[in-house]
Amino acid sequence: QEHAYPADELMPLTCRGRVRGQEPSRGDVDDALGKFSLTLIDTLDTLVVLNKTKEFEEAVKKVIKDVNLDNDIVVSVFETNIRVLGGLLGGHSVAIMLKEKGEYMQWYNGELLHMAKELGYKLLPAFNTTSGLPYPRVNLKFGVRHPEARTGTETDTCTACAGTLILEFAALSRFTGTSIFEEYARKALDFIWEKRQRSSNLVGVTINIHTGDWVRKDSGVGAGIDSYYEYLLKAYVLLGDDSFLERFNTHYDAIMRYISQPPLLLDVHIHKPMLNARTWMDSLLAFFPGLQVLKGDIRPAIETHEMLYQVIKKHNFLPEAFTTDFRVHWAQHPLRPEFAESTYFLYKATGDPYYLEVGKTLIENLNKYARVPCGFAAMKDVRTGSHEDRMDSFFLAEMFKYLYLLFADKDDMIFDIEDYIFTTEAHLLPLWLSTTNQTISKKNTTTEYTELDDSNFDWTCPNTQILFPNDPMFAQSIREPLKNVVDKSCPRGISRVEESLGSGPKPPLRARDFMASNPEHLEILKKMGVSLIHLKDGRVQLVQHAVQAASSLDAEDGLRFMQEMIELSSQQQKEQQLPPRAVQIVSHPFFGRVVLTAGPAQFGMDLSKHKAGRRGFVATIKPYNGCSEITNPEAVKEKIALMQRGQCMFAEKARNIQKAGAIGGIVIDDNEGSSSDTAPLFQMAGDGKSTDDITIPMLFLFNKEGNIILDAIREYEAVEVLLSDKAKDRATIFKGKMIPNYIIDSNLEMENMDQKLSENDSHKQNSEEATLASRDVGAVNEEPEEGENSDVTDPDSLSPAHTDSDSVSISNQDSYVPGTDEASALEPACTQGDHQPQEQKTETESNSKVNWDNKVQPMESILADWNEDIEAFEMMEKDEL
Repeated sequence: QEHAYPADELMPLTCRGRVRGQEPSRGDVDDALGKFSLTLIDTLDTLVVLNKTKEFEEAVKKVIKDVNLDNDIVVSVFETNIRVLGGLLGGHSVAIMLKEKGEYMQWYNGELLHMAKELGYKLLPAFNTTSGLPYPRVNLKFGVRHPEARTGTETDTCTACAGTLILEFAALSRFTGTSIFEEYARKALDFIWEKRQRSSNLVGVTINIHTGDWVRKDSGVGAGIDSYYEYLLKAYVLLGDDSFLERFNTHYDAIMRYISQPPLLLDVHIHKPMLNARTWMDSLLAFFPGLQVLKGDIRPAIETHEMLYQVIKKHNFLPEAFTTDFRVHWAQHPLRPEFAESTYFLYKATGDPYYLEVGKTLIENLNKYARVPCGFAAMKDVRTGSHEDRMDSFFLAEMFKYLYLLFADKDDMIFDIEDYIFTTEAHLLPLWLSTTNQTISKKNTTTEYTELDDSNFDWTCPNTQILFPNDPMFAQSIREPLKNVVDKSCPRGISRVEESLGSGPKPPLRARDFMASNPEHLEILKKMGVSLIHLKDGRVQLVQHAVQAASSLDAEDGLRFMQEMIELSSQQQKEQQLPPRAVQIVSHPFFGRVVLTAGPAQFGMDLSKHKAGRRGFVATIKPYNGCSEITNPEAVKEKIALMQRGQCMFAEKARNIQKAGAIGGIVIDDNEGSSSDTAPLFQMAGDGKSTDDITIPMLFLFNKEGNIILDAIREYEAVEVLLSDKAKDRATIFKGKMIPNYIIDSNLEMENMDQKLSENDSHKQNSEEATLASRDVGAVNEEPEEGENSDVTDPDSLSPAHTDSDSVSISNQDSYVPGTDEASALEPACTQGDHQPQEQKTETESNSKVNWDNKVQPMESILADWNEDIEAFEMMEKDEL
């Protein structure tokens, strides 16, 4: 309220509100912002859970008085439903509860419900499709399809986007007696159910809203699908309709057969569910153990939760995505609450105090690494501890709520939480809605179910007295084998195909074992339809033609071999690149709380080898571009020099400030508005000559991050920073000295943060790594050999610091994989710690591309499956959530 109201979100590093259109676009993430005070609405019922009833009453009055829902702005139907419509309904639910108790909200007359109904009608135009699946976006003022709406041309939506409406829409219908909302949400769910893959009973990630064709055919329980499954089970609980439970059970059987590979949950292809579609998992699947608790299937919930906890203990937070051998795949963490949600449900089910310790760890990490003077900042990179100027509304709506409830006793609550069901955004809907205004027939006649012989269906609701009579040792015995799964092992994931074959025949050749000089390997490749061509530059090109394989089984082995080669090649490419670095502001009033993502340099001190980093006060140099002799050396000596990018090479700037006595340098981008939020990170390249004479560390900050330091100088004059490979714990920075109490004060009314707190999901994945191209600056990807002449003429050459881990593209053409004569050159190292790229060089070139042949002719029935696989692999390689 102090820094951001009435904006949709708080920007915790710059202490102001995020207003859509006034900040650089973040793509789909901004679709949640509708100029309707998003965070305020999303947090209403959290205030009541936290026993902040007076604050809740004032917040409701602000919403009624100030919030406008009739804005000419395009928003996500999914996000607006779960956050805003859900927030209004949750606020209404607790408002009428408080009014009934007689002390608070006596003036309330359903105003939040009237706003919810208004918003519901604004979302209905999105359902104007033949399928009943909604458009993914709607204009709050003009709907869809109209020219002024600027939307309605989309063809695809995600399964979760269309399947996560029934709780809010049905509650709106039950509260108001207007049946149309529940009818529309049910029609969308019916359509998705009818379009499930009938042999596997799985659904894909993305569906065409007009034809019902699956656009992305991979299936999992994470991003894009997650809350569809959640809402099937919870719709049964809230609405009492058996058909929803039958559908959920059918899907759950498929999930446990194909996707669940304890403790992992791995995406598969819906048409070939024994074939894994990914070698990594996304953080949104962390909700699934909580859903399994509601289902009553406790053992796999404990297993997956423990695996996730081990990853968190390694990185302090759950990365947006991580591989099956627990490397960081996407390093961001936008303070998602799904893991806290599952922790809460597991504690409720087991009574095991272990989960209180888990919650304590989450709170400590939030306070230690994410808390900044104006709130809590999302992690830009869990490896470096750098921050992003972002605090999504779900952090207050869900994370605070679940962590508070985890530790709260019944006496701490002013109402019985068991009388409510949580939506996917943790909003509270009363269970008595199941018997109110039932205008929909309970049984859908369009669906068919088959008898399922599965022990998972022995229970429909968890009953701990039956499962295990509050015996914590039961849960401990399940967790124990997983204690060292992350730290002390580097598991090599086994494919479902191998698993299904048991002790039978294995694929004849794995990509990690391939040696181009081995005649036996070449013979196996030929049998699989893969040919090898030696290129003039020493690499080898692998080309696959399915029709040349000895059999359909060999052709399938070849396809799997080529995919493995893609994975190994892209992994090796990723490891060759320098990781991001951290600039941590350690002086008053920041005290290490603000960490900025910085690009590394290919020259100067390697901060990864100097764990203490380089600490010092900052000073702006003259001339500011650093391209000539520094004229204020007395101000720069023993300081970390700040300079502007441009007009000369980075190495020249480094030499000039080093000569003036600087102990380090930070180059700030001169491109106004550039930010690591929206641009890929870069490393500073050398000048083509030997740079051994440069011994100080040099880092690169985009304009937005650099301005945070410049603003701090203007306000506080003396600003001290720490340049390091990874943000340091504040206790380490201050060597045990006490941090003044006033820095602990927060504007979020969290005086007992050690015991109370909570979070969850946006269900929108913000894949920020390398999604936007940088401006053309004459990139230099490799530093020339010492003494070698260089044609580099562009100043300030940059090269990518890290790119999308799946940068290998797939198209329907001949494929090649960079060649090597030793398997070890392609095999990724099993690293510990933070999985930073290794020092050793590899022989494989980094510009690898792997493609499939477009001349594959139809042959028998296998090719139909092949085409599905290729489409799925193409989608998978985009790594889009």
